[in-house]
Amino acid sequence: MNLLARWGKFNVVGAMGMAVQLGALAMLSRVMGGHYLLATAAALEITMLHNFVWHLHYTWRDRRDQSAVLRQLVRFHLSNGVVSLAGNLGLMRLLVGEARLPLLAANGVAILVCSAVNFGLGHTWAFAARAESCGV
Repeated sequence: MNLLARWGKFNVVGAMGMAVQLGALAMLSRVMGGHYLLATAAALEITMLHNFVWHLHYTWRDRRDQSAVLRQLVRFHLSNGVVSLAGNLGLMRLLVGEARLPLLAANGVAILVCSAVNFGLGHTWAFAARAESCGV
């Protein structure tokens, strides 16, 4: 699959994930009584699992290997998870805590900022094409 088509699929999953994350954040921030950073982290984990399943079966479907699903999940969390967690929490602290932007608007900005980095990490590492000659 060419890179542009994969980027398009990544963004379809990302748009669905953004809706999941914003919905989860709205609900969790009410339940957690204003602890927006904790609510952001919980919403992000829900979204990570949602996005992983979609990326596995849609974005990088041609790279799916049943024997490697756990490895791909770990790599996805170590790459996209770390970028998203650090980026979202750092930007939320700055945009909500300091700049006083509305919660969901600030989270939308944070999601978009992390998107390009996450695509690169997903394409080159988390869902990297297997090297057939090495058996990796």
